[in-house]
Amino acid sequence: MNHAARRIGRTLALVLPVVLVLSGTLAVTSVPWSSPDTDSRMLTASSEKASTHAKSRAPQDILRERLLTELQEKDPAVALTHLQEATNARPSLAKHCASIARALGRAAVAKYGGAAHRAQAYSRPVCDTSFAYGVAEEAR
Repeated sequence: MNHAARRIGRTLALVLPVVLVLSGTLAVTSVPWSSPDTDSRMLTASSEKASTHAKSRAPQDILRERLLTELQEKDPAVALTHLQEATNARPSLAKHCASIARALGRAAVAKYGGAAHRAQAYSRPVCDTSFAYGVAEEAR
């Protein structure tokens, strides 16, 4: 009986945050994240600052590398916040958001030595439930 209760508890520990994140995501889907004028100015400003080496790489790859480094140096919350800010500032990155968030989830589990519950604690409604999915995927 103790084994069954522990298994149910683990399942709830992984599923409950996913449900909470998804419900939070659905609650904010109608929020206009940025205006069209802001997007073009930010794209121009960021492209002027980029180095020639960075221009040859895709923006989503640069962002993924930067956020994975940030996750290792700080914590997943900082990386997820910056992912949300980046996708808000550059809507063209939104189609890559889920894959980046999944990579962050997997990296968070690796950072905490396979402790999925610790990594899952950082889950938030960035790119639906992709971070939580990455955590669950890596914890298997």
